[in-house]
Amino acid sequence: MLFRLIKEHLRPYRRPLAIVVALQFVGTGAMLYLPSINADIIDFGVVPGDTGYILRHGGLMLAISLLQIACSVVAVWFSARTAMAFGRDVRAALFHRVGGFSAREVQHFGAPSLITRETNDVQQVQMLVLMGGTLMVSAPIMMVGGIAMAIHVNVGLSWLVALVVPVLAGSIGFIVTRMIPSFRVMQERIDEVNRLLREQITGVRVVRAFVREDRETKRFAAANKDLTEVSISAGRWQAGMFPTVMLVANVASVAVLWFGGHRVESGQMQVGDLTAYLSYLMQIVMSVMMATFMMMMIPRSAVCADRIVEVLDTESSVVPPAHGVTVETEPGVLRFEDVGFTYPGADVGVVRDVSFEARPGQTVAIIGSTGAGKSTMVNLVPRLFDATEGRVLVGGVDVRDLDPETLWARLGLIPQKGFLFSGTIASNLRYGKADATDEEMWAALEVAQGRDFVAAMPEGLEAPIAQGGTNVSGGQRQRLAIARALIRRPDIYLFDDSFSALDLATDARLRAALKPVTAEATVVIVAQRVSTIRDADLILVVEDGEIVGRGTHASLIEECQTYQEIVASQMSAEEAA
Repeated sequence: MLFRLIKEHLRPYRRPLAIVVALQFVGTGAMLYLPSINADIIDFGVVPGDTGYILRHGGLMLAISLLQIACSVVAVWFSARTAMAFGRDVRAALFHRVGGFSAREVQHFGAPSLITRETNDVQQVQMLVLMGGTLMVSAPIMMVGGIAMAIHVNVGLSWLVALVVPVLAGSIGFIVTRMIPSFRVMQERIDEVNRLLREQITGVRVVRAFVREDRETKRFAAANKDLTEVSISAGRWQAGMFPTVMLVANVASVAVLWFGGHRVESGQMQVGDLTAYLSYLMQIVMSVMMATFMMMMIPRSAVCADRIVEVLDTESSVVPPAHGVTVETEPGVLRFEDVGFTYPGADVGVVRDVSFEARPGQTVAIIGSTGAGKSTMVNLVPRLFDATEGRVLVGGVDVRDLDPETLWARLGLIPQKGFLFSGTIASNLRYGKADATDEEMWAALEVAQGRDFVAAMPEGLEAPIAQGGTNVSGGQRQRLAIARALIRRPDIYLFDDSFSALDLATDARLRAALKPVTAEATVVIVAQRVSTIRDADLILVVEDGEIVGRGTHASLIEECQTYQEIVASQMSAEEAA
């Protein structure tokens, strides 16, 4: 998965990568030439008074060193730019893929895990690409060149190279195979720490309200301890890599001096050749050390790449149509035909055999107990999920065949939990209509009963909104979400328990203000309060995912026992009449 990910996303950067390889080849080749010049000076000496020899060889060595430095600097510059561009592209690909997920895929991975994959995991692979452009390219060149030059200097000591390289490779391979499982568990533990942090930060008011700081501290400490333990386990193996390499390198150096010294004594080898051979052996060991450093990064990067590719290879269960329909046969009509929805692996569907029709100018209300499937039914309309049975039709066309832009342009969804983005009130309202004027925004706020509190803010429409809308109350957040949907004037309004945070008086004023605005639109309201939906043209009573009653408030009071129980739990007999 790692090499597949790198290959796919580095394809546009083949030219800078080729430049990096060329520069590393030249720079490493220059470095390999220096020991030969040094050996020449040692073996043949410097004739007294031969200043030209000194200048020629000294200038050559200086020029080679400067060339090596220049090649290294430029190669690192190109590698850094390429690695940053790679990280940017992978993050963009992940963001695009996650943006197309349905709620099912988001729930499968979990928001904390997706955030970790988008940030930490990409950073790990990006760092591997950066180091690979410098170390991974030069290491094999240095190793092959060092072996070739060492054999050229003296064939008699070649058995040392043939022994050292396999021992180093085998030792490192053994350590790496032990590191990979630890790194995989480490990334999972990071997910868990992120999940707890996210819960505790977003739920800090609940934690303090129930005085559970100690409990949450212990939960985080346990997750942090688990992460630390697996990190230490991986770190132990990682820490053993450099000592292993240095042990082999030092033993090899002693062996070269020992056996090479005997060859010098017997006249089979010059002293300069011995120093050059030792330099080449150190370069070979250095290349192995560079490869070792890469090997330390590869296991964790491989795990991260697997997690990234898992997201990129996951197709959304909500697939856009190849040729989306843009022309509707029944504008504004919403119809459910024998609709059912079952979560993957579940035995029983959360929505079963649901059929109803809502037309322009009509208000259809859905009421039922918590967990009855009301919100799931609404979520099937904008394709947050796709029905597993039957059809959901908007404008006479199955939503799975309707062009996504056409579908979303027809809908105004106010979710159960109104979410606001960081920015201003104006930027949040323009989510509903990008070119909305100030007059349109104030008009939408007027209907949503939000004009007063927005006008009371010093900045008005430019008042700042924190992430998630945490700097406004729940009722204000809900009214801003309603205004955001109203401003686009859709054909179909979907109110998913959107009045739950409003007091009864505000609820009544809001519903009265909505009537003229939605008079020609189709309105679907999911609600818990009977007072909110009692004037609806059609009320659907849902229990365990099925419609157990349908009709007006008056007819359901007489005919539907479930509705009678709901009404009885909320209001007196006089209010129900």
